[in-house]
Amino acid sequence: MFRGLFSVIYKEIFHITRDTRTLFLMFLIPAMDMIIFGYAIDLEVRNIATAVYNMDGRQESRELLDMFANTGFFRIKELVHSEAELNAAIMQGRVKTAIKIPPDYTDQLVKGGSATFQVLLDGTDGTVAMQALQVVNAIALQKSLHVITQTIQTPEKLPVEARPRVLFNPDMKTPNFMIPGLVVVTMQQVTLMLTALSIVREKEQGTLEQLMVTPVARLALMLGKLLPCAVIGFAETVLVTIIMVAWFHVPITGSPVLLAFYSLPFLFAALGMGLLTSTIANNQMQAVQLAFIFILPSVLLSGFMFPQESMPTVIYWLGQLIPATYFIRIMRGIVLRGAGVWDLLPQAAILTVMGVTLLTLAASRFHKTLD
Repeated sequence: MFRGLFSVIYKEIFHITRDTRTLFLMFLIPAMDMIIFGYAIDLEVRNIATAVYNMDGRQESRELLDMFANTGFFRIKELVHSEAELNAAIMQGRVKTAIKIPPDYTDQLVKGGSATFQVLLDGTDGTVAMQALQVVNAIALQKSLHVITQTIQTPEKLPVEARPRVLFNPDMKTPNFMIPGLVVVTMQQVTLMLTALSIVREKEQGTLEQLMVTPVARLALMLGKLLPCAVIGFAETVLVTIIMVAWFHVPITGSPVLLAFYSLPFLFAALGMGLLTSTIANNQMQAVQLAFIFILPSVLLSGFMFPQESMPTVIYWLGQLIPATYFIRIMRGIVLRGAGVWDLLPQAAILTVMGVTLLTLAASRFHKTLD
């Protein structure tokens, strides 16, 4: 019954160990994922990027801002000097919280009245907005209790009142936050895998060498492989966006045309990752393993599921090297905040640079592989 068992086992071990690159990736990828994602996956919200418009400027208002900074939940990133700057900071996605302190804040405390301040919260990330809202109310209550302990008479109402306002997603619905990011991840996965596997399949079947002896130029061969993948990737983007709107009822607040236009730099970056993967892999198994090096970080480090601000510094900057990070910001900016061309231009510019760099590097390796 078991005749020849050990011979078959020996044969399989020989084939596995002979393919050292696949064997190396089988051990490298799980170890890398555990180390990186073990630090990155953190549901606790910290260091929320915050803009401040302090029209009071006196000691009492500065003490209030110190209370925000000392909680560890807020990181005061920008000090603005106008309402327009404050709105631009939160519209462009540079900050997720904006604090506005009126000019009579200190006067109201001195007179024994009710001092108010406004906090604008970016509701595109419901988890961050909910925790920020709770901390804002706690700070206002703590400040009120501190003021009450220093007065003789008990005031009729709390001396310090926060007036939070959730923008863009006032109901803080989770699908409104998750679905636009899921569109990006799906779009990248399809484009990357399609590009990588189509070229590696040619390698395995030996047809790539056959194409090289034809009059087809190498540039034409590379573009002939990439452009159909780009068209399919764009069609995939349209499809999943329609599903987002029609099935999950996530409306596009901004311009769909702008969204389609800004998807092109991301498509080029995804094509570059796929082509780069195909130049390293010798077979389809290696291509799939290498693709996960791009796909998993795009899911966990790009801000799709977990806020980047809460990640350790090294992991945070690693997330800034991922193209999906910037297109997720573009997607949520247009879909949820209604951001315009200039609001998202920096993100699109970074994606363009990434796409050109990846395609150039991959194309150079592609030529060497053919040689």
